[in-house]
Amino acid sequence: MTRIVKWNDFVPVTLLKVPTLKVVAVKTKEVHGYTSLVIWILKKGKEGNLEEWKKSLNFSDFSKIREVPLKEDEISKFNVWDNITLDVLDWVEQVEITWFSKWKWFAWAMKRHNFHGWRATHGSKFHRALGSIGTRKPRRTHKGKKMHWHMWNVRVTIKKVPVEILNKDLSIIGVKWPVPGARNSLVSIKF
Repeated sequence: MTRIVKWNDFVPVTLLKVPTLKVVAVKTKEVHGYTSLVIWILKKGKEGNLEEWKKSLNFSDFSKIREVPLKEDEISKFNVWDNITLDVLDWVEQVEITWFSKWKWFAWAMKRHNFHGWRATHGSKFHRALGSIGTRKPRRTHKGKKMHWHMWNVRVTIKKVPVEILNKDLSIIGVKWPVPGARNSLVSIKF
């Protein structure tokens, strides 16, 4: 994250680098029953000449493949082998960002569920433990019991995120506030 000055205020901004996106298939309602684009994301340094690239068609040059649903009137704007650039974000003010939150490994109950723990005085040796997890009668642990386990690594969607910077030369988007995921992870931006 970084910050920019806007109207004499500091605004926290996360900079997102948009990779080279290639349309490799256009799915139509007549053929496939729905409309969408199949997009391949090229690795860094693999952009090169399109004609030479088409002849070789090396699948190791791509890092990810995604299918993006579109409306029928928007699908006619795209052809196979087109590049998707930041021109599609010209009039967009807010976006929706989705990805998996940062992995926090294993966490005990106090950190994971914000339990307050037991007292720290009068010789107590029961400070951060979970405590009782059930009763005698069912003789099992109830589903959904708050216990220690893996923390985070869940799919998170942040809606109505303002777009602060749009640099087409460097292919960078600056959105306000933090976004889910670790550094250099791939996020999904919907507008």
